[in-house]
Amino acid sequence: MKQNVLFSWSGGKDSVLALYDILDSGSYTIAALLTTITEDYDRISMHGVRTVLLEQQARSLSLPLEKVFLTKHSSNEEYEEKMTRVLKYYRKSGIQSVIFGDIFLEDIRKYREDNLSKLNMNAVFPLWKKDTRKLAGQFIDSGFKAVITCVDTKFMDSRFAGREFDNKFLSDLPSSVDPCGENGEFHSFVYAGPIFDREISTIRGEIVLRDDRFSYCDLLPKGRIF
Repeated sequence: MKQNVLFSWSGGKDSVLALYDILDSGSYTIAALLTTITEDYDRISMHGVRTVLLEQQARSLSLPLEKVFLTKHSSNEEYEEKMTRVLKYYRKSGIQSVIFGDIFLEDIRKYREDNLSKLNMNAVFPLWKKDTRKLAGQFIDSGFKAVITCVDTKFMDSRFAGREFDNKFLSDLPSSVDPCGENGEFHSFVYAGPIFDREISTIRGEIVLRDDRFSYCDLLPKGRIF
């Protein structure tokens, strides 16, 4: 019997690879994709992707979407309070586990596990300790397509924002940058691949620098005027 689970969803490549793995296992049913939205900007937190594109992504995956809205200066306390409220709702419906796409950051894993244990829930990490270079290659070789939506200029040049996540991108990365951006060096939006019913069409908009550090490429839904 398949286990009903929540899936912590950013819309980026690690989330997609984890979902790909989970669906391939045949052991789980996804109750919903759980995504934090920065309410002031109407965008996926940290990734900077418009909510309308997230919604298109969920429809293409044929999965329900659960949004958690945070303020732009959200604290850990606000995040935990709002996430707890949503998780309690799903826990009452019988869901015991949340899937995450984290790969090797021990402190992040412990933080997630500690918060879920308070609700008698579990964290599942299908990509844990896998080689990030191999994961990046698997993503590309499997036919997934993604665009880099956010770059932390503390680690890499802002010109990487807006680029395709492909072999050329990987070969151009500084040696100090993780191939999956696991240390927060960059974030992405996946717009096509084998688990999607259809490609999400976008147009690359302007690239802006926020907080004197993060370079964002604005993705616009094709066919819509903003």
